[in-house]
Amino acid sequence: MLSWMNQNQKMQPAMDKNADLENPLPAFYPGEGETVDEIVDDLDEATEVIPFTYSITSYGADYPVDSLVKRIEEKDILIPKFNWDKKETNIEGFQRQYVWPRPTADRFIESLLLGLPVPGIFLFKEKSDSPSLVLDGHQRLFTLFSYYDGTINGKEYKLANVQEPFAGKKYKDLDVGDRRRLDDSIIHATIIRQDEPSDDQSSIYSIFERLNRGGVNLQPQEIRVALYHGEFVRVLQELNEKEMWRKLYGKRSNRLKDMEMILRFFAFFYCSDRYRSPLKDFLNRYMAGNRTLEKQSEQELNEIFERTTRTILEGIGTKAFRPKSTVNAAVVDSLMVGIAKRLEKGNIENNQSLKEQFDGLMQNQGYKSAIEARTSQEHNVRNRLDLAEEIFSRVP
Repeated sequence: MLSWMNQNQKMQPAMDKNADLENPLPAFYPGEGETVDEIVDDLDEATEVIPFTYSITSYGADYPVDSLVKRIEEKDILIPKFNWDKKETNIEGFQRQYVWPRPTADRFIESLLLGLPVPGIFLFKEKSDSPSLVLDGHQRLFTLFSYYDGTINGKEYKLANVQEPFAGKKYKDLDVGDRRRLDDSIIHATIIRQDEPSDDQSSIYSIFERLNRGGVNLQPQEIRVALYHGEFVRVLQELNEKEMWRKLYGKRSNRLKDMEMILRFFAFFYCSDRYRSPLKDFLNRYMAGNRTLEKQSEQELNEIFERTTRTILEGIGTKAFRPKSTVNAAVVDSLMVGIAKRLEKGNIENNQSLKEQFDGLMQNQGYKSAIEARTSQEHNVRNRLDLAEEIFSRVP
């Protein structure tokens, strides 16, 4: 089913030694003087393999370069962002993740001016009237957009690492014939559509992950933010900034692990009875299904999250998520779900009782087994959630 993906990978020639940097490398990774992520004890999800059980259709389309640029400008083609900032446009968000060195970018433009073949791109189309999302080709399309715009990373974009007569020229400075040749150059696109299952578009995650292997691996939540963009992402990010949550979790995660913990809480709170491993796929489906807040409203999500984090902080303290020195993801999901279930019956008035029940839970051998190894296996997930819910139900 996926042979066309392998074929595409074989067809892509390296333009130079840096051309394999097509995979996005977010510029928000920690550098000198920046915040370092909290260490989170959660190895299962990163190593899980999602079985590909989808029916997809793919077809080809040839686009002139100027048409691609226009479609990006008009948001008919979306270049995904791997972080979320409500102040940024789609292009501004991707610009922080643009990693091609200038020689690579310049030679890509030069190849088109010379009429040389260039690698194709992959697009995902959810519906016939929906925008197309770029799955592979981010760096190439952003390079084209920048050259036509005349600026790249805030600087004037003149070709520098190319032969005459192109050296030193912006797009608007090209000779008429060269400009027409660039405008009319064809880039082939493989357009992908999911046929089955028809009730969600969760295959997009697996396809993206397979197309973008190599380089610095994106974390699961970074991919989700890019592919399942919508109101739910905005809500998750806003909740991730809440003071009580930050006191419990700790430093902000440059790789969005903290946001993923909030997603995980909601997914288990609302849908734990439908949990099937792998965890990665479970979270993908929940996020895809609620991307427009159709299942739970913003008000509902805000209320249960704030009540739960406030109760944990006031009754247990800032170390609640850390049975040892690091945040334990399995403790986070079970503790939050267990207390949220208890709060459905009313507020907790006795913080001493809450702390005593928490301490007892941390010493429970069955619970410890479910949070220390193979934490995404179905029986371990169910055991820790059930134990937490049962124990916290005793709190008056």
